[in-house]
Amino acid sequence: MFESVRNVWKIADLRKKILFTLAMFLVFRVGAHITVPGLDAEAVQQLFSQGLFGFVDLISGGALKQLSIFALSIGPYITASIIVNLLMVIIPSWENLAKEGDEGRRKIEKYTRIGTIILAFTQGFATSWGLRNTGAVLNTSVISLLLIALSFTAGTAVLMWIGDLITNKGIGNGISLIIFANIVSRVPSGLVSIYTAVKVGTLNVFAVIALAILGLVVVAGVVIVQEGQRRIPVQYAKRIVGRKMYGGQATHIPLRVNQAGVIPVIFASSLLMLPQMLTQFVNKPWAKTIARWFEFGSPLHIVLYIAFIIIFAYFYTFMQFNPRDISDNLKKSGGFIPGLRPGKPTTDYLYKVVNRLTLVGALFLTAIVLLPLVLSSIFKYNISLGGNALLIIVGVALETMKEIEAQMAVRHYGGFMR
Repeated sequence: MFESVRNVWKIADLRKKILFTLAMFLVFRVGAHITVPGLDAEAVQQLFSQGLFGFVDLISGGALKQLSIFALSIGPYITASIIVNLLMVIIPSWENLAKEGDEGRRKIEKYTRIGTIILAFTQGFATSWGLRNTGAVLNTSVISLLLIALSFTAGTAVLMWIGDLITNKGIGNGISLIIFANIVSRVPSGLVSIYTAVKVGTLNVFAVIALAILGLVVVAGVVIVQEGQRRIPVQYAKRIVGRKMYGGQATHIPLRVNQAGVIPVIFASSLLMLPQMLTQFVNKPWAKTIARWFEFGSPLHIVLYIAFIIIFAYFYTFMQFNPRDISDNLKKSGGFIPGLRPGKPTTDYLYKVVNRLTLVGALFLTAIVLLPLVLSSIFKYNISLGGNALLIIVGVALETMKEIEAQMAVRHYGGFMR
């Protein structure tokens, strides 16, 4: 391992990329502590002490609780990306853009950025409008509320820019690494909370050891499932052109068990958080009742959480992998799955395999997300690092290490993950 790390630092280009990524981490972590002008910091801390919006605060690295300029984090970007992907299925012209190569992807990215700014401003203004009756806003005039909304929007735009810089000049996917760094930044405070709980007596040492062992088992399970694949064999027919023979080689279609990644969890969390966010600032009995229904851990919340994760897992998987298109491409290129005729039989087989894999992946996501809730009830301690955060951390770490591995392999080094 130490030899691998030393090899990484020997490569000047890779070393510069890693240092640039760390520098960008420092920039947005500093920005997470710059409070939006016009807000009372103490009132904000009291307002968010109830523990609502925990996942949003987690992926923002605590910026939401402080209502800093990065309070919205890249949440609007994620939401805009999901909306654009949905519209690509509905609008044929947008679907054709995805098939036009780099030019089409640039146009789709442009639409995503425009949607991000619109959503960020809308969320920022809604947040400032909701805070005006809580004492957190020093000046409740419309101009002041617009200034707060523009500050939130500017923070999201800066994070998008930083994410692009990391993607182009750093190592890994910039947006994913921003979420990763924000979640990891909360780990020290979580360890301090555990130490305090042990010192006070609300949590014993054996429970901490058990949680640590379970954590390692869960991480190993996440790695296995995230990297798990079902390989569909494909054979290409031989063709004779003139005096040369083409084709005849055997390959495979890699189908991941968890094709959708952590996207279903993020989308389900965002949807279920919406009722609480809307009712948080309404001082009415019916609003409190709705908030109680959708409280994390309530029966309705758990049922809807499981349902949304499964639905979005299937939706996102089939949006990324279309069995009909794969079958048509195989047929055009002279490929076939052994034992199956090209065309509809191949399409039906791929649908069946993907359906089964997606169900396994969705149930796995559900189990990981609900596991901290079960452990919290067993050990009588609130586990701050949820399953969704663990999925993000492990997934981003694996993808980043793969990119480092690829760049080292190009330069004839032994690799990083050995």
